Amino acid sequence: MNRIAQFLQTRQPLVALAAIIVLVLAGNGQLAITDPVESNYALTAKEMLSAGDFISPRIYGNYWYDKPIFFYWELLAAFSAFGVNEFAARFFPAVFSVLNVLETYYFAKKIYDKRTALLSALIFGTTTAFFYLSKAVITDMTFVFFFNAVLIAFFLAYRSGRRSLYIAAFFFSGLTVLTKGPIGFLLPGFILLVFLCVRRRAKELLHMQWLPGMAVFLAVGGSWYYVMYRLHGMDFIDTFFGVHNFLRARVAEHARDDVWYYYILIFLLGFAPWSFVVLYQVKKRWQELKARVKARSFSEAAVFLFVWALLVNLFFQCMATKYVTYTQPAFLPMAILAGRFLLQKASFVKKLAAASYAVYFVLLFAAAIPLCEQQSGRLTAAALRNLNVEHHLVVNYGDYNNDRIHYRTSTVFYYGENIPELIGKKELEDVQPGGMSWNAKNVMPFLAYEDLPGDTVVYIICETPRLTFLRGRLPDSALETVYEGNGTTIVKAIVPARQTAQ
Repeated sequence: MNRIAQFLQTRQPLVALAAIIVLVLAGNGQLAITDPVESNYALTAKEMLSAGDFISPRIYGNYWYDKPIFFYWELLAAFSAFGVNEFAARFFPAVFSVLNVLETYYFAKKIYDKRTALLSALIFGTTTAFFYLSKAVITDMTFVFFFNAVLIAFFLAYRSGRRSLYIAAFFFSGLTVLTKGPIGFLLPGFILLVFLCVRRRAKELLHMQWLPGMAVFLAVGGSWYYVMYRLHGMDFIDTFFGVHNFLRARVAEHARDDVWYYYILIFLLGFAPWSFVVLYQVKKRWQELKARVKARSFSEAAVFLFVWALLVNLFFQCMATKYVTYTQPAFLPMAILAGRFLLQKASFVKKLAAASYAVYFVLLFAAAIPLCEQQSGRLTAAALRNLNVEHHLVVNYGDYNNDRIHYRTSTVFYYGENIPELIGKKELEDVQPGGMSWNAKNVMPFLAYEDLPGDTVVYIICETPRLTFLRGRLPDSALETVYEGNGTTIVKAIVPARQTAQ
């Protein structure tokens, strides 16, 4: 036992890395693809793979300009290697989660020391946001890795004088743009500009290898955009840049979230448990910190990390549309600052990290897997396959309410066939994509009540609380409940010809 303890003590970084790898891979084959976000990515990649098209994202048979291509390439690679399943969909988010932890360790070691690096990596890898994103089929872990790599390459070039490293910053910026869009160039550029101004080193901008750097950036980050423009013209430009970037910045997609304290809450909850530990320590050491600020005794690295973390939060707070994952690029600098700040509490940090790790493992199997099942159409799709052996028409009744269509894309992903949204003819105009509005996201097929085929079987997927509304739309005698589960009811309907609701 003493030898094992000694080995664990001397190999702490490797032990921590192995533990993180186990956590990010555990249960991935059991976590159902959820709505409303994961299913869009998964279904898009599934349709691209089926079509043999590795350039143009598509969903429901339509081209889909919501996000750039890089994350879809990851999904396509994973689906090709492991099959179209949950483990494959979650494979690369897990891989990039590990890479983010390694990136945190690497940068902290470069600017401080091994002890700070270990604590920083432990803090980063045991936040609640990390646990969530390591399992989520979304772009964020990939985006965060490339985004952070831009600023790490910049700072190492700036500090060492090895200006060839600036080209690496341009390279990673190109990958960031391929993952998330223009923000991958604009925000890191804004951060480094403010940092140089704070340090009164703005002239360093003249030495950042702009000509070769921009050539690399355009080759890596611009090639796909050029090809998409050549293939799809202004439709791609208007939808991708107009709706999914410009409109997202100006008009809140979810108005209830557009409040000044949104990202304060995200910090407290997403950076937990460390947010509360740091705040408590700041309160205890307030006088010491005030004296250090007054004496300007912080290192250049600390100033850079602080500017980085602060500007990410302020930038996204100024954007109208807010999401819980947007400020994740601030977590690396915050983790390193926290690791340095808690250096004298190293034993406590390691114990809390181990406790958090254990809690996440319990939550994964006790809560995450059941919750994902509730937010997925996997069971509904399985029921449909058993019920609809003769391949009758299947439609979804999610209703149009509060400017959103309640539609489970995951059901389509698991069922394997498109499922039209059932809606009245008068409402169709309100939800059809077109113009500079969030309707651009409504690319699912639609079918009007008035156009339901008469005297033939139709299966209707309905959220159970909305059954009353469905019965008000269609003749009650035509409806037969054939499945109930997970908050969803499947109704078998035979609507008499010419008697659909007007």
